Amino acid sequence: MLDDDTQQQNTGTSTAERQGGGGRSGRRQRGGDAAAAIAEAEAAGPPFPRLKEQFRNEIVPQMMREFSYANPMEVPRLQKIVLNIGLGEALVNGRALEAATQDLTTISGQKPVTTRARKSIAGFKIRQGNAIGAAVTLRGDRMYHFLDRLVNTALPRIRDFRGIPRRGMDGRGNFSIGIREQIIFPEIDYNSIDRIRGLQVTIATTARNDAEAMRLLELYGFPFIRET
Repeated sequence: MLDDDTQQQNTGTSTAERQGGGGRSGRRQRGGDAAAAIAEAEAAGPPFPRLKEQFRNEIVPQMMREFSYANPMEVPRLQKIVLNIGLGEALVNGRALEAATQDLTTISGQKPVTTRARKSIAGFKIRQGNAIGAAVTLRGDRMYHFLDRLVNTALPRIRDFRGIPRRGMDGRGNFSIGIREQIIFPEIDYNSIDRIRGLQVTIATTARNDAEAMRLLELYGFPFIRET
């Protein structure tokens, strides 16, 4: 027969083993819950664009009152947003195009296409077909997400920012803005870029004239310079 001390030792060992097994089981359960939550979030997809909901609930009624539209479908809306980087240096620096493509991918969340020269220009030492830039076109929810980040996050990070000039309209309801530094976007890591580059952002709308397009962008929150 076992003495009392031996029985107590065996009992303590069994209890510790049970407790250890329970701890491992709890950790596995917590890990499974976290994995299930991540899988559920990925299956749900990105959140619904905030500006798209604002357009339906606030901008459409406001535009109908101001411009006396008879039908909500007459209200101008965003069509697409085009981001473009021109690279004259790509003719002598082969890595410039790769770096600019990576910057556009990080900013837009979409892989850009390479733009090529349509004809040869001897004065600029450009031959037809040379890669001279990168561009990406955003539509749908991704367009609204980018516009939200541009207006509320990127533009306020411009040094000495005092508003966007109104001269960027093209007469057909489209607006273009030039950005001198890509680092105003928080997605860009300053330590990972090779140099400062500018880009052009063109916002295409279905507006019939510049006045409607300008008012649409103002309701989206564009910080235009006030007219004096």
